[in-house]
Amino acid sequence: MPNKKKQPASIAGAGSILSTVSGPSAAPPDTLGGKDAIQDRLLEKTVASQALAAAIPNNPTKAGEYGEAARAPQPGATAQPASNAAGGSTSTEILDSPKVGNGQPAPGVNATIGSLDRVRADASGQVLTTNQGVPIADNQNSLKVGLRGPTAMEDFILREKLTHFDHERIPERVVHARGSAAHGYFEAYEALTDVTRAAPFAEAGKRTPVFVRFSTVAGERGSSDTVRDARGFAVKFYTEEGNWDLVGNNIPVFFIQDAMKFPDLVHAVKPEPHHGMPQAASAHDTFWDFVSLMPESTHMLLWAMSDRGIPRSYRTMQGFGVHTFRLVNAAGESVFCKFHWTPLAGTHSLVWDEAAKISGADADFHRRDLWEAIEGGSFPEYELGLQIFTETDADAFDFDVLDATKLVPEELVPLRPVGKLVLNRNPDNFFAETEQVAFCTAHIVPGIDFSNDPLLQGRIHSYLDTQISRLGGANFHEIPINSSISSVSNNQRDGMHRQTINRGRVNYEPNSLGGGCPFQAGAKGFTSFPQPIAEDKVRGKPELFADHYSQARLFWESQTPAEKQHIAAAFRFELTRVQTVAIRQRVVSMLANVNPVLAEAVAAGLGIEVPEPMPLASSLPIPEYAPSPALSLLHRPGETGIKTRKVAILVAPGVDGDAVRAIHADLLAEGAVPRLVGSMLGGVAAADGSTLDVEITLEAGPAVLYDAIIIPNGEAALPAWLRDAHVLDFLRQQYRHCKPILLLGEAVSLLAKAGVPEALPDGSPDPSLITAEAGEYTEALAAFKTALAGHRSFARESDPPVV
Repeated sequence: MPNKKKQPASIAGAGSILSTVSGPSAAPPDTLGGKDAIQDRLLEKTVASQALAAAIPNNPTKAGEYGEAARAPQPGATAQPASNAAGGSTSTEILDSPKVGNGQPAPGVNATIGSLDRVRADASGQVLTTNQGVPIADNQNSLKVGLRGPTAMEDFILREKLTHFDHERIPERVVHARGSAAHGYFEAYEALTDVTRAAPFAEAGKRTPVFVRFSTVAGERGSSDTVRDARGFAVKFYTEEGNWDLVGNNIPVFFIQDAMKFPDLVHAVKPEPHHGMPQAASAHDTFWDFVSLMPESTHMLLWAMSDRGIPRSYRTMQGFGVHTFRLVNAAGESVFCKFHWTPLAGTHSLVWDEAAKISGADADFHRRDLWEAIEGGSFPEYELGLQIFTETDADAFDFDVLDATKLVPEELVPLRPVGKLVLNRNPDNFFAETEQVAFCTAHIVPGIDFSNDPLLQGRIHSYLDTQISRLGGANFHEIPINSSISSVSNNQRDGMHRQTINRGRVNYEPNSLGGGCPFQAGAKGFTSFPQPIAEDKVRGKPELFADHYSQARLFWESQTPAEKQHIAAAFRFELTRVQTVAIRQRVVSMLANVNPVLAEAVAAGLGIEVPEPMPLASSLPIPEYAPSPALSLLHRPGETGIKTRKVAILVAPGVDGDAVRAIHADLLAEGAVPRLVGSMLGGVAAADGSTLDVEITLEAGPAVLYDAIIIPNGEAALPAWLRDAHVLDFLRQQYRHCKPILLLGEAVSLLAKAGVPEALPDGSPDPSLITAEAGEYTEALAAFKTALAGHRSFARESDPPVV
């Protein structure tokens, strides 16, 4: 057969491909006329792009946007490109370099959402450079005209360094400014697919990475950790379906019922504007003036004035979602839900005198405690429990579940344990992670939805809005600690600090030039629960919101006698610092609606008569509740024993070295943190001639920083201790703050010198004050550890204190 003559490649329309205006009116060319790889790529890109657009001749989902069809969202129409080049921004993307990479990204991949390893930096072995990578020869001197001459304006290294330093700070959070955080994971106990399609609860054993931030509410960034305040407990779940932020507190209720009053509350509790005082404290006129005119605050006030307001550590406080949320399963069925975090270390608190002293001794007490526990391998753990109930259940309650000043008693809806939170890694950089993390109640995932709680509805806007201001713009989600581990694909572009470099020409939806991508997910994506509403617009609250005292009364009646005493004392302290008598009287009139004993105790402390109860806001009868033990801190002693408990072992020349070493080893083996405390640093000669190394002094590590004290036997050491006011004060403080004390041998004589009684005020034995003969401390140490693992010996307390 005769050879067919090879047809020349068509170049018709090549000029249109090489142009950015208009295009070929017929078939595309076979070649652009050369053998250039970039031209070949451009042709491939154009042909594939044209075919991709043609594959979507119309928008097939448009009709589904209207009428009843809109109730079931449909996935967007897409087409598969014949070549990856179709989605590219430029044909030159195949040219690699150390900066742009080795070509094109994998289809459908956003490389900015990988693990934080992608942005971690280590300077080991590296030369000092500018932010532009220029090596710096001299970091000690600015550039001058002569050794004594003026500094040259051209010194770009100096200017860059100072300019960056001048702008290192960002605006602090309006509330929750003072915080500490850690990485970890949440592990589900079981699949919760019966009630939710949320990714963290998809199957038993599933682990979801988290970042958790704890905080005080009212104080500024540099305030003290141990002030009386509510505490934030915010958890960011990095799920495969996006980030879910459960932004809660360590108290299950709040001061107000409607977000309209949130600015007023914060303005009132912050330092008074005329003189900027007090810092991180509610004990002043403007706060108590506001809340005494907002009687719905009464329930929250009792929680805040209780020991919940001064937790022992972030590791020993509960967390709550506060609001009622919805859970939605794959079938679109919804139930209501309350979220509870319970620490496995138990719920423990400080006492007020101790908290005030810690503020001076170590303002970073809670931050240090969290960091040290994680660094030492004692990872904080919390169990997540859910209160799940239907709308029918909610309609039968005596209170409205949309009222954030109310809780759902556990006796009414028991907790369902569903998983465990473990914090096992400290941040690498406080600013980059803890300070820049952005929590927003608006961040939810499929399977979680909102209720109509009017306080929650306002938070959905406010948290997102404040991050835009604080973190410099709408792209705060691209800061590494905030970025999702799931693919992020949308048509949002530009803005301050944009980091993503989006490939392609499409930044809108629907489209055909990008093959319809990114396309709407339809029913697989987030869909809001279709709650039917048929109401008139109105500014007001439901009738049940008008009950301001029943749950405050429930909380009071559920406390132990010691906890009730602390609540009354806290009200007395706070109101004593209030200068306006009418405000004090108004608060006591609120308390008169809670309990007469409480009102009388507070009034007596203020030197006033109990006024008439504040008028009620509703004629509806006030519901009565049986006491709920779960509302008492003492209900949860914990499951982790003495792990992380800090124990001071006093040493001085002549102390029993064998006993010190044996006790130290025993405590350390069970996870406690024993420290040898002396009057000065250095070696101390024990009675047996050995040397004990003092770890910290009585001056640098005062009693309030420890959970317990042990004073060993030592005939030669005793005279020094009897003469040392620091030792006697240390012993008094441990007793006054109801902490365990173990005295061996002749150390018992320190009690009388310090004025510490050996028995409780009622004459019964003190289970947390333990003594033993020298060398016979085995049983005594066991009793000491039992006391150390539990709650404090509040039976010691008297008002006023006698020690």
